[in-house]
Amino acid sequence: MGIDKQSELAANLQIGPTSLGMVRIYVEGEGVDLPLDFDPDEAQEIAEELMTAAAAARSMASGSSKKKR
Repeated sequence: MGIDKQSELAANLQIGPTSLGMVRIYVEGEGVDLPLDFDPDEAQEIAEELMTAAAAARSMASGSSKKKR
């Protein structure tokens, strides 16, 4: 599956610090139990990438709503 392909899969996502000073992104779904640990700098980079992607998606969504008018 590519990043731009819609999916019917559902999963729970938890994000928080670990007792070892890491940031854990925990994904749980049907047949998936995936803990991903990152050092704080990596987590900061991921957060920045999420913010950039959210801004781009918001821009694309507002651009497509203008075309529909």
